[in-house]
Amino acid sequence: MPTRRALLLIADIGGYTEYMQFHRSVLGHAEAATTRMLGKIVDAAHGFDLIEVEGDAAFLSRDAEGLDGPAVWAAVTEAAVALHRAFHQERRFVELNMCPCGSCTRTSELKLKFVAHLGEVATQTIRRRKKLVGLDVIQVHRLLKNPVAVPEYLLVSDELYREGAAAAAGLPVQDVGLDLEGIGAVQAHVVDLQDLPAGAPLADPSWPQRIGSTFAMVGRGLPHILARRRPAALSPAG
Repeated sequence: MPTRRALLLIADIGGYTEYMQFHRSVLGHAEAATTRMLGKIVDAAHGFDLIEVEGDAAFLSRDAEGLDGPAVWAAVTEAAVALHRAFHQERRFVELNMCPCGSCTRTSELKLKFVAHLGEVATQTIRRRKKLVGLDVIQVHRLLKNPVAVPEYLLVSDELYREGAAAAAGLPVQDVGLDLEGIGAVQAHVVDLQDLPAGAPLADPSWPQRIGSTFAMVGRGLPHILARRRPAALSPAG
């Protein structure tokens, strides 16, 4: 199976499990909010291919053949900034719709973090779905299990960092040692997303956008509300 050099990026929504559990009474809205944010993350990933949506995360890949060190580093950091901005813009739109439920008003609990790796992958097609396979695919997923305490960050593997170290000069980078299951001890490097260029301030939704967003969220929540109100079936007489 032929392999190729690829840039692997996972955008992971932090706080997702706690958010879904806490707001399970309005599960339709919680699910709709996270689906909207993941959709915007994927839409903003220009230059990257979506390999799979994995629950609360988007696994993305980009061909790295011919990319030199600065180009590799720029591709990762520019994607992280663009996806981070798209996530926060949509999170803001959800939070400012006119539904008063906790799922809508407390989306600020959700954060976005990234892990990235540079390695060799092979492409496998199963039932017309493209999947990436290889040890480096496993490694980038293992990087999600780390002790980084910063709420929103970009964690890159040592392979990727060494490739783009010159381009990363001047950024406050924290080194962290990890023991990855099935792989062993590795070195990784963390950048706080606040230290990357943020661009223009986020825009607040207009009134028509707020109204449209409200109706969309109400529609997604109705099946869950009706299900809770449906009377339980009478048990047969014994």
